[in-house]
Amino acid sequence: MFELDELDKRILQQLQRDSSLTNQELAEKVHASAPTCLRRVRNLQENGVIQKQVAIVDPQKTGSTLTAIVEVSLDVQTAEANTAFEKEVNGETAVLQCYRVSTGPDFILVVQVADMPAYHELVHRLFTARKNVRNVRTFFSVNRSKFETYINDL
Repeated sequence: MFELDELDKRILQQLQRDSSLTNQELAEKVHASAPTCLRRVRNLQENGVIQKQVAIVDPQKTGSTLTAIVEVSLDVQTAEANTAFEKEVNGETAVLQCYRVSTGPDFILVVQVADMPAYHELVHRLFTARKNVRNVRTFFSVNRSKFETYINDL
């Protein structure tokens, strides 16, 4: 595990709020010099603490209005079968998140698509056509009251 000191934590807190800050703006907010901030951010990136920087897009404003939380159980749960399933779903752009879970289904997926026909196409591609998929259970979001990517406990 990478050890974070207080300056690293302050940098991460600011970047989680707004990753578009310039290095100078970031330095002012965390009370450090610009060269120190630049070096620290690069170190956090190189060590995989900062995985990537993205823009969070409102799906309602882009036409991707259907969010589905999908439970998937496989017939065979060998390491190879699990890895093959993960590889397949991770290649789908509609799959935003994929979790291998314990006690219950084998995987939980968070899916974002335009509408129900798009969801049905995805289901056919990922689940119906696969011999190793035993069970699929889907929950459709009717309202998203909270969505955060911020990790508070740094």
